Amino acid sequence: MRRLTHRILAAVAVLGLAFGATACNMSGDSQPSSRAKENKSRNSSYDGLVAKQPAEKVDYSPTRATKNFWIKTWGKTPNKLSYVYIQNANGQYGYYILKGLPVTYCVSLVPPEQASRLDLGSDGSTGVVVQAPSMDGTYSSQSNCTSYYGEDATSGAYVEWSVGANQSYFLYSEPMSLPQFKDAVPLGKTQLSDVKH
Repeated sequence: MRRLTHRILAAVAVLGLAFGATACNMSGDSQPSSRAKENKSRNSSYDGLVAKQPAEKVDYSPTRATKNFWIKTWGKTPNKLSYVYIQNANGQYGYYILKGLPVTYCVSLVPPEQASRLDLGSDGSTGVVVQAPSMDGTYSSQSNCTSYYGEDATSGAYVEWSVGANQSYFLYSEPMSLPQFKDAVPLGKTQLSDVKH
């Protein structure tokens, strides 16, 4: 327990130093730095706004409800099919039928960063905050998020596509009968006629 208390105090000290460093005057004169002045102004403004316009209490979260809907849709049934419609720059549509959801290259099974330790001398080391996994057990970075890939529903073939540069995609949990999709052509080996709807 004592060791845990030391670690907590050490972590608070490190955070205090980190935040304090932003307000330090690097030039060595007695005047507060420009950064310190801006931080003071920002914090004062925020305090005033919170006092005058405090955030309302939320009685129901539609965002949490929709996140739970996503989990119920995709996180309960292994190999559930997804229907991906891709529109190219000419307005033409094609589609993939995938086993499971498509995934971007910025999604990883392992953390995108490596945890390190801060050496605090006689107090030992303390942990630093690292990214936690999402509900589906994966991690995300901010690189290469425009390339998607997945598994063709019937052949097991690997398929990949990119979005951006006038190409976009739409994902559904069932085939769609919208007019713009009626002439969509299969881009993978699986066609709509190959799977049960």
